[in-house]
Amino acid sequence: MTVFQAIIIAIVEGITEFLPVSSTGHMIITTSIMGISHAEFTKLFTIAIQFGTILSVLVLYWKKFFQSINFYLKLFVGFIPAAVFGILLSDWIDSLLENVIVVAIMLLLGGIVFILIDKWLSKSEHKTEEELSFPKVFKIGLFQCIAMIPGVSRSAATIIGGVTQGLSKKQAAEFSFFLAVPTMFAATCKKMLDYYQSGITFGAEEWKLLAIGNLVGFIVAIIAIKSFINFITKNGFKVFGYYRIIVGATIIILYFMGIELTII
Repeated sequence: MTVFQAIIIAIVEGITEFLPVSSTGHMIITTSIMGISHAEFTKLFTIAIQFGTILSVLVLYWKKFFQSINFYLKLFVGFIPAAVFGILLSDWIDSLLENVIVVAIMLLLGGIVFILIDKWLSKSEHKTEEELSFPKVFKIGLFQCIAMIPGVSRSAATIIGGVTQGLSKKQAAEFSFFLAVPTMFAATCKKMLDYYQSGITFGAEEWKLLAIGNLVGFIVAIIAIKSFINFITKNGFKVFGYYRIIVGATIIILYFMGIELTII
Protein backbone atom coordinates (compact mmCIF):
# COMPACT_ATOMS: atom_id res chain seq x y z
CA MET A 1 0.00 0.00 0.00
CA THR A 2 1.31 3.43 -0.94
CA VAL A 3 0.81 6.67 0.98
CA PHE A 4 -1.56 7.87 -1.75
CA GLN A 5 -3.67 4.71 -1.46
CA ALA A 6 -3.72 5.05 2.33
CA ILE A 7 -4.98 8.62 2.06
CA ILE A 8 -7.72 7.69 -0.43
CA ILE A 9 -8.93 4.80 1.75
CA ALA A 10 -8.91 7.04 4.84
CA ILE A 11 -10.91 9.72 3.03
CA VAL A 12 -13.53 7.15 1.99
CA GLU A 13 -13.65 5.76 5.53
CA GLY A 14 -13.98 9.22 7.07
CA ILE A 15 -16.83 10.16 4.75
CA THR A 16 -18.83 6.94 4.91
CA GLU A 17 -18.42 5.66 8.48
CA PHE A 18 -21.11 7.87 10.01
CA LEU A 19 -23.30 8.31 6.93
CA PRO A 20 -26.10 5.77 6.31
CA VAL A 21 -24.40 4.43 3.16
CA SER A 22 -22.33 1.44 4.44
CA SER A 23 -18.61 2.02 4.84
CA THR A 24 -18.12 -1.71 4.15
CA GLY A 25 -19.56 -1.38 0.66
CA HIS A 26 -17.31 1.57 -0.10
CA MET A 27 -14.23 -0.22 1.25
CA ILE A 28 -15.00 -3.13 -1.10
CA ILE A 29 -15.18 -0.86 -4.14
CA THR A 30 -12.21 1.34 -3.19
CA THR A 31 -9.70 -1.38 -2.30
CA SER A 32 -10.81 -3.66 -5.12
CA ILE A 33 -10.39 -0.96 -7.78
CA MET A 34 -6.92 -0.28 -6.34
CA GLY A 35 -6.12 -3.97 -6.56
CA ILE A 36 -5.07 -4.27 -2.91
CA SER A 37 -8.18 -5.78 -1.34
CA HIS A 38 -6.57 -9.18 -0.72
CA ALA A 39 -3.49 -7.85 1.09
CA GLU A 40 -3.49 -8.63 4.82
CA PHE A 41 -2.24 -5.16 5.70
CA THR A 42 -5.11 -3.59 3.74
CA LYS A 43 -7.62 -5.46 5.91
CA LEU A 44 -5.79 -4.43 9.06
CA PHE A 45 -5.47 -0.83 7.86
CA THR A 46 -9.19 -0.38 7.17
CA ILE A 47 -9.93 -1.63 10.67
CA ALA A 48 -7.24 0.35 12.52
CA ILE A 49 -8.13 3.73 11.00
CA GLN A 50 -11.55 3.50 12.61
CA PHE A 51 -9.88 4.77 15.78
CA GLY A 52 -9.43 8.09 14.00
CA THR A 53 -13.10 8.32 13.07
CA ILE A 54 -14.15 7.38 16.61
CA LEU A 55 -11.96 10.19 17.95
CA SER A 56 -13.74 12.67 15.68
CA VAL A 57 -17.01 12.09 17.57
CA LEU A 58 -15.30 12.59 20.93
CA VAL A 59 -13.76 15.85 19.75
CA LEU A 60 -16.92 17.25 18.13
CA TYR A 61 -19.21 16.31 21.03
CA TRP A 62 -16.75 16.45 23.94
CA LYS A 63 -19.16 18.45 26.09
CA LYS A 64 -21.73 15.69 25.76
CA PHE A 65 -19.27 13.12 27.08
CA PHE A 66 -18.65 15.25 30.17
CA GLN A 67 -22.30 15.97 30.78
CA SER A 68 -23.57 13.28 33.17
CA ILE A 69 -23.22 9.68 34.24
CA ASN A 70 -26.75 9.09 32.92
CA PHE A 71 -25.46 9.70 29.39
CA TYR A 72 -22.92 6.89 29.78
CA LEU A 73 -25.48 4.56 31.31
CA LYS A 74 -27.74 5.01 28.31
CA LEU A 75 -24.86 4.40 25.91
CA PHE A 76 -24.06 1.22 27.82
CA VAL A 77 -27.67 0.03 27.62
CA GLY A 78 -27.75 0.78 23.90
CA PHE A 79 -24.47 -1.08 23.44
CA ILE A 80 -25.59 -4.28 25.25
CA PRO A 81 -27.58 -5.81 22.33
CA ALA A 82 -24.66 -5.45 19.90
CA ALA A 83 -22.27 -6.96 22.44
CA VAL A 84 -24.52 -9.95 23.15
CA PHE A 85 -25.55 -10.68 19.57
CA GLY A 86 -22.02 -10.08 18.36
CA ILE A 87 -20.79 -12.91 20.57
CA LEU A 88 -23.69 -15.28 19.94
CA LEU A 89 -23.82 -14.79 16.17
CA SER A 90 -20.12 -14.38 15.42
CA ASP A 91 -19.92 -17.48 13.20
CA TRP A 92 -23.02 -16.48 11.23
CA ILE A 93 -21.69 -12.95 10.80
CA ASP A 94 -18.34 -14.30 9.59
CA SER A 95 -20.13 -16.41 6.99
CA LEU A 96 -21.95 -13.35 5.66
CA LEU A 97 -18.67 -11.46 5.49
CA GLU A 98 -17.53 -13.88 2.82
CA ASN A 99 -20.29 -12.87 0.40
CA VAL A 100 -20.08 -9.47 -1.28
CA ILE A 101 -23.47 -10.03 -2.92
CA VAL A 102 -25.02 -9.88 0.55
CA VAL A 103 -23.51 -6.41 0.93
CA ALA A 104 -24.88 -5.32 -2.45
CA ILE A 105 -28.38 -6.63 -1.69
CA MET A 106 -28.46 -4.96 1.74
CA LEU A 107 -27.36 -1.68 0.16
CA LEU A 108 -30.16 -1.92 -2.38
CA LEU A 109 -32.82 -2.87 0.17
CA GLY A 110 -31.66 -0.20 2.60
CA GLY A 111 -31.83 2.37 -0.18
CA ILE A 112 -35.41 1.44 -0.96
CA VAL A 113 -36.33 1.66 2.74
CA PHE A 114 -34.87 5.15 3.04
CA ILE A 115 -36.79 6.33 0.00
CA LEU A 116 -40.06 4.88 1.27
CA ILE A 117 -39.83 6.20 4.84
CA ASP A 118 -38.36 9.64 4.18
CA LYS A 119 -41.76 11.32 4.43
CA TRP A 120 -42.47 9.46 7.65
CA LEU A 121 -39.11 10.48 9.09
CA SER A 122 -39.87 14.13 8.43
CA LYS A 123 -42.91 13.84 10.70
CA SER A 124 -41.01 12.35 13.65
CA GLU A 125 -41.40 13.95 17.06
CA HIS A 126 -38.73 16.28 18.37
CA LYS A 127 -37.18 14.86 21.49
CA THR A 128 -33.70 14.91 22.90
CA GLU A 129 -31.77 11.78 23.74
CA GLU A 130 -31.99 12.59 27.49
CA GLU A 131 -35.76 12.20 27.28
CA LEU A 132 -35.42 8.65 26.06
CA SER A 133 -36.11 5.99 28.65
CA PHE A 134 -33.73 3.09 29.11
CA PRO A 135 -36.14 0.66 27.37
CA LYS A 136 -36.24 2.91 24.30
CA VAL A 137 -32.46 3.22 24.25
CA PHE A 138 -32.30 -0.58 24.42
CA LYS A 139 -34.62 -0.80 21.41
CA ILE A 140 -32.33 1.50 19.42
CA GLY A 141 -29.52 -0.86 20.38
CA LEU A 142 -31.53 -3.74 18.90
CA PHE A 143 -31.80 -1.84 15.63
CA GLN A 144 -28.03 -1.46 15.66
CA CYS A 145 -27.74 -5.26 15.69
CA ILE A 146 -29.31 -5.35 12.22
CA ALA A 147 -26.14 -3.66 10.99
CA MET A 148 -24.22 -6.85 11.76
CA ILE A 149 -25.41 -7.90 8.32
CA PRO A 150 -22.74 -6.43 6.01
CA GLY A 151 -24.07 -3.61 3.87
CA VAL A 152 -26.89 -2.56 6.19
CA SER A 153 -24.84 0.31 7.71
CA ARG A 154 -24.63 0.78 11.46
CA SER A 155 -25.49 4.46 11.07
CA ALA A 156 -28.56 3.72 8.95
CA ALA A 157 -29.89 1.11 11.36
CA THR A 158 -29.45 3.24 14.48
CA ILE A 159 -30.85 6.37 12.85
CA ILE A 160 -33.99 4.50 11.84
CA GLY A 161 -34.13 3.03 15.34
CA GLY A 162 -33.84 6.48 16.87
CA VAL A 163 -36.62 7.87 14.72
CA THR A 164 -38.95 5.01 15.68
CA GLN A 165 -38.41 6.04 19.30
CA GLY A 166 -39.45 9.64 18.67
CA LEU A 167 -36.19 11.41 17.85
CA SER A 168 -35.98 14.01 15.11
CA LYS A 169 -33.71 13.32 12.14
CA LYS A 170 -30.91 15.43 13.60
CA GLN A 171 -31.23 13.96 17.07
CA ALA A 172 -31.37 10.39 15.74
CA ALA A 173 -28.23 10.99 13.69
CA GLU A 174 -26.37 12.47 16.65
CA PHE A 175 -27.38 9.62 18.94
CA SER A 176 -26.10 7.17 16.32
CA PHE A 177 -22.73 8.97 16.51
CA PHE A 178 -22.67 8.64 20.30
CA LEU A 179 -23.62 4.97 20.23
CA ALA A 180 -20.92 4.37 17.62
CA VAL A 181 -18.17 5.20 20.10
CA PRO A 182 -18.49 2.15 22.40
CA THR A 183 -19.72 -0.12 19.61
CA MET A 184 -17.01 0.69 17.08
CA PHE A 185 -14.30 0.83 19.74
CA ALA A 186 -15.17 -2.64 21.03
CA ALA A 187 -15.51 -4.13 17.53
CA THR A 188 -12.27 -2.53 16.32
CA CYS A 189 -10.32 -3.68 19.38
CA LYS A 190 -11.69 -7.21 18.91
CA LYS A 191 -10.58 -7.34 15.28
CA MET A 192 -7.19 -5.83 16.07
CA LEU A 193 -6.69 -8.46 18.79
CA ASP A 194 -7.58 -11.21 16.33
CA TYR A 195 -4.94 -9.92 13.92
CA TYR A 196 -2.36 -9.69 16.72
CA GLN A 197 -3.05 -13.26 17.83
CA SER A 198 -2.72 -14.47 14.24
CA GLY A 199 0.92 -13.40 14.33
CA ILE A 200 0.74 -10.62 11.73
CA THR A 201 3.56 -8.10 12.17
CA PHE A 202 4.60 -4.96 10.29
CA GLY A 203 7.42 -2.41 10.32
CA ALA A 204 8.00 1.33 10.36
CA GLU A 205 6.45 1.93 6.93
CA GLU A 206 3.20 0.27 7.97
CA TRP A 207 3.11 2.26 11.20
CA LYS A 208 3.55 5.44 9.17
CA LEU A 209 0.63 4.49 6.92
CA LEU A 210 -1.54 3.77 9.97
CA ALA A 211 -0.68 7.17 11.47
CA ILE A 212 -1.50 8.94 8.21
CA GLY A 213 -4.72 6.96 7.80
CA ASN A 214 -5.97 7.77 11.29
CA LEU A 215 -5.13 11.47 10.94
CA VAL A 216 -6.83 11.79 7.55
CA GLY A 217 -9.83 9.74 8.69
CA PHE A 218 -10.17 11.91 11.79
CA ILE A 219 -10.16 15.19 9.85
CA VAL A 220 -12.48 13.97 7.09
CA ALA A 221 -14.92 12.43 9.58
CA ILE A 222 -15.27 15.75 11.41
CA ILE A 223 -16.14 17.50 8.15
CA ALA A 224 -18.48 14.67 7.12
CA ILE A 225 -20.38 14.68 10.42
CA LYS A 226 -20.93 18.43 10.38
CA SER A 227 -22.00 18.39 6.73
CA PHE A 228 -24.29 15.38 7.27
CA ILE A 229 -26.18 17.03 10.14
CA ASN A 230 -26.74 20.20 8.13
CA PHE A 231 -27.79 18.24 5.05
CA ILE A 232 -30.36 15.93 6.65
CA THR A 233 -31.89 18.80 8.59
CA LYS A 234 -32.73 20.50 5.30
CA ASN A 235 -33.11 17.59 2.87
CA GLY A 236 -33.92 14.40 4.76
CA PHE A 237 -32.62 10.93 3.91
CA LYS A 238 -34.06 10.25 0.46
CA VAL A 239 -30.86 11.16 -1.40
CA PHE A 240 -28.96 8.57 0.65
CA GLY A 241 -31.52 6.01 -0.43
CA TYR A 242 -30.81 6.65 -4.10
CA TYR A 243 -27.08 6.70 -3.42
CA ARG A 244 -27.19 3.31 -1.66
CA ILE A 245 -28.96 1.82 -4.67
CA ILE A 246 -26.24 3.14 -6.97
CA VAL A 247 -23.45 1.73 -4.77
CA GLY A 248 -25.19 -1.64 -4.46
CA ALA A 249 -25.68 -1.84 -8.20
CA THR A 250 -22.02 -0.90 -8.74
CA ILE A 251 -20.85 -3.79 -6.57
CA ILE A 252 -23.06 -6.22 -8.48
CA ILE A 253 -21.76 -4.92 -11.82
CA LEU A 254 -18.13 -5.22 -10.69
CA TYR A 255 -18.82 -8.72 -9.40
CA PHE A 256 -20.28 -9.96 -12.67
CA MET A 257 -17.50 -8.24 -14.61
CA GLY A 258 -15.16 -10.68 -12.89
CA ILE A 259 -13.37 -8.09 -10.74
CA GLU A 260 -12.19 -9.66 -7.48
CA LEU A 261 -14.08 -8.16 -4.57
CA THR A 262 -13.17 -8.76 -0.95
CA ILE A 263 -15.01 -7.63 2.16
CA ILE A 264 -12.71 -5.83 4.51
